[in-house]
Amino acid sequence: MKPRRKFTGEYKAKLVLEMLSGQRSVAEIARKEGIKDTLLHGWRTEFIRNAPQLFGLSQVQAEQVQHQQVAELEQVIGRLTIENEALKKASRWLSGMSEPNARSR
Repeated sequence: MKPRRKFTGEYKAKLVLEMLSGQRSVAEIARKEGIKDTLLHGWRTEFIRNAPQLFGLSQVQAEQVQHQQVAELEQVIGRLTIENEALKKASRWLSGMSEPNARSR
């Protein structure tokens, strides 16, 4: 019994695109590549069924990156706001301390 051959995704995509573009017929590909035509039809069906998800994935990933960037920026804004308030208080405190020292001179 022959061991099962394993095909890479790139190889499958290349053959399916050849089928869909009309470069070669299913029978021609099957004969030259030594693959059953039913296997090629299965790959084509899977390719077509998953095509919308491929395009949708990039949008989902872009939205996730955008949400992550917004969250990071919100954290930076929060930290800067706290630092700003602390600096304002320190400035008021230091300016209050320097006034009595200036009067004593």
